Amino acid sequence: MRKWMGLAAALALALPAISSAQQPVLSPEESDPVRMGWMQGNPPPADKIIRFEDGNYAQFPRSRWSFAHYRYLLPTKRISRGSGPVTPLPTALRRDVAALTFGPPGQNQPVSWVKAFDDIYADAFLVLHRGKIVYEKYNGVMNRDQPHILFSVTKSFYGILAEMLIAEGKLDESATVAHYLPELAKSGFADATVRQVLDMTTSLDYNEDAADADVKMYRFGMSTGNYPVPAGYDGPRTTFELLKEVKKVDPHGQRFDYQSVDTQVLGFIIAKVTGQSADRVLEQRIWSKLGAEHDGDMLIDRAGMPITTGGFNTTLRDLARFGEMVRMNGRFGGRQIVPASVIAKIRLGGSQRDFANAIWDYSTRRGWSYKSQWWITHNANGAFMGIGLSGQALYIDPKAEMVVVRFMSNPSGSTIPYDEVSQAAYAALADHLIRTSPPRGRQSSR
Repeated sequence: MRKWMGLAAALALALPAISSAQQPVLSPEESDPVRMGWMQGNPPPADKIIRFEDGNYAQFPRSRWSFAHYRYLLPTKRISRGSGPVTPLPTALRRDVAALTFGPPGQNQPVSWVKAFDDIYADAFLVLHRGKIVYEKYNGVMNRDQPHILFSVTKSFYGILAEMLIAEGKLDESATVAHYLPELAKSGFADATVRQVLDMTTSLDYNEDAADADVKMYRFGMSTGNYPVPAGYDGPRTTFELLKEVKKVDPHGQRFDYQSVDTQVLGFIIAKVTGQSADRVLEQRIWSKLGAEHDGDMLIDRAGMPITTGGFNTTLRDLARFGEMVRMNGRFGGRQIVPASVIAKIRLGGSQRDFANAIWDYSTRRGWSYKSQWWITHNANGAFMGIGLSGQALYIDPKAEMVVVRFMSNPSGSTIPYDEVSQAAYAALADHLIRTSPPRGRQSSR
C-alpha cells in the first residue's frame, strides 16, 4: 500500500515520462532547482523550461521548482491580505537553536536538526518561540517573499473555518452532507455527518490508504483540472462532478480513513451555509485579518472552485503568523480572529480509538487522533499539527510556546518515511526551548 497525502502524487501517475521512483533519486544538493537551472535565462533553454502542458511539473526533481511556482503553472484565485498593516514577527535569532543537535531513532550519534531537515529536501523552515523568529532558513529558489504550496496543510484552515461556523450556529455538525448538499444525496457522502467529514471518519471508496488509491487519486487529480487531460479520458472534469460518483464502503463513523475528498465536500458545505465560495470565506474570516505580508493563492478547478483539500499557496512567514494565531488561542495582532473555544475544541483531539482502527498502520503516529482536519499528537506538550504532501508542516507546541513551519519538496509524497526524524526534531526543539528560556516576565540576557 501507499500513503497519499495530496494532489501532486496523483497527478504524477498520469505522466508519460518514466516515474521518478524508477530513476536514481538525486540528493538535495543535486536536485537544488537553482543548481539544475530550471526556468533560468531569458528565455530559458528548451530543456530547462517547466510547463503545465508537459505535465511533468509535478514530478521530482522539477517539483522542487514547481512547488514554489504553482501560480505560474495552474489557475489560481487570489486570497487578499486586506488593506491593514502588516503584523510584525520580531526576529530574535538564537545561535543555540541553530546549533542544536538531537538523536534520531536508530542513530548512535547526534545530528544537527538543521541538516536533518535539509537532508529530507527542506525548501524553507522557521521556528517561532513566544512569537519571535529564533531560526529561519531558505534553500533553493525560496526566499522571504516566495510563496510555496501547502498541499494538505490547507485542510487545517478549513477545519478551523468549519468549527467557527459551528460555534456561530450556522453549521450543524450532526446534520448530514445531503442536508446541506442535496446534489450528493445519491453519493456515498449522503448520510455522513458534518462531524464525520471533519474528522475523516467517513468510509468511502476514496481512502488514500487503500490498495486502489493510485487509480482513485488519479481520477481525483483529473477532476481538479490541475493536470492536462490525456486523450481518451472520459471521467469527471470538476471536483463536484467527482464527488457525485464517490461510493460508500462501510457504515460511517467506525474508523479514521484519510480521504481528501472529505475536505472538498467540506469546502462546498462552507460555501453553501455562507453564500460565498470557500476561498472568499478563508480570505474574509482569517487571511485579511492576520496582518499577512502577502496575498495568498488558491488553486481552482475548471469550474473556478477552490481546491480546499490542498491548494493554498503562501509564504513561510505568513504561514507562521497563522500558526502563532492558533497557538495564541485565536488571538493575533491585537484582535481575536478565531474564537478561543474553537481552538480549545480542536486541541482536545478526536477519537484515538477511531484513529487506531485506521486501515493504514500509523505506527509512527501511535496514540494520535485526527480532529477537524488537524493531526493531534496527544503528547505531554499537547502538540498538534497540519501535514501536507512531500513534507509541508505546521507544528504547534503550546507548552514550549513554539511554532515550526516547514516547506519541503521530498520526492516521496508520503510523509510517513521521515515521520520519526521530523517528530524527534520537533521534540528536541521544544525541550531545548523549555529548558533554556527564562520564565515569562524575566528578562533574558541572550
